[in-house]
Amino acid sequence: MPVIDTIDAFHRGLFHLVQPKGGGHRAGMDAMLLAALVAGEGPMRVADLGAGAGAAGLAVASRLEEAHVLLVERSAVMASYARKSLALPGNAGLAERVEVIEADVTLTGRARLAAGLEDEVQDHVIMNPPFNDASDRRTPDALKAEAHAMQDDLFEQWIRTAGAIMKPGGQLSLIARPESIAAIIDACGRRFGGIEITPLHPRPGESAVRILVTAIKGSRARLGLRAPLVMHEDDGHRFSPFVDDLNNGRAAYPRLTAGRRRTP
Repeated sequence: MPVIDTIDAFHRGLFHLVQPKGGGHRAGMDAMLLAALVAGEGPMRVADLGAGAGAAGLAVASRLEEAHVLLVERSAVMASYARKSLALPGNAGLAERVEVIEADVTLTGRARLAAGLEDEVQDHVIMNPPFNDASDRRTPDALKAEAHAMQDDLFEQWIRTAGAIMKPGGQLSLIARPESIAAIIDACGRRFGGIEITPLHPRPGESAVRILVTAIKGSRARLGLRAPLVMHEDDGHRFSPFVDDLNNGRAAYPRLTAGRRRTP
């Protein structure tokens, strides 16, 4: 059965994304919250590792008019969806500031450079790594399996690449499951400090389902645990006003502490 494409609106119609309806990972709120972690003014370079169809990176470009975004995706199929999105007439204002490359985030050394991942050029690196443990039940869909299946040392490999392509003082941002906290902190090691972790809860009194993490390359600041974000204020499905603003590109979720050195 052929895969049917959909064109989905984000940021209340400010940009659109072409996605496979019956296969692959479909972007949603995780990508929008990840994009909201990028804050600042003026020109900046942002790399979205494992970008899929490009939702998070395009959300950054939509909200920050001087951001230049690099979408990095290993899957040729998903990278083609990112290119389809950039070709949409409604995304013309973003296309000149967004580039797509097909590259494996885990590449190192000369292979990484040859793939287009240059040393110390990015101000921000964002990522939404595959989050399912290998022991989890695997989806029968090949694209979904690739997008969701976590490999051994995944955070170590992805964060190593983030550190290599990021300028000193640049910001790492990611979204993950709460059980990944230890692996993320270990992978940051001496590369990144000033780690700030925000738990994301569905409703008051319910356990966190995601964590938002930021860190600064070369920082020696201590880890900070931020106040939780609560998606829904009651038993309904309506988002809380602030989370709705984050989800729709009307607000950013900046770090509590400075430490990022801007490089023109």
